[in-house]
Amino acid sequence: MLTGKQRSYLKGLAQKIDPTVYIGKQGITENVIKEMETGYESRELVKVKLQESCMLDPKEAANEIAEATGAEFVQAIGRKFVLYRESKENKQIVIPK
Repeated sequence: MLTGKQRSYLKGLAQKIDPTVYIGKQGITENVIKEMETGYESRELVKVKLQESCMLDPKEAANEIAEATGAEFVQAIGRKFVLYRESKENKQIVIPK
């Protein structure tokens, strides 16, 4: 579970990155989950954008993906949201205590 300070730190890092996973009208599929897993291992912080054709609520989608992948919800703004999970082999982000 992330503290407020840790979440704020990750939000600052997330501002500088572009979305790497896009969710369309198909919703949350196996491919989306696989892409998220790849993103966590390579970058740890993954920004997702819901396309206009996607009817999901960003916060609900974020919580569903976070639960399915064991990640932490960082933030949701508009149709974008950010999730974080520490990489097992490629740790890059040092979160303040």
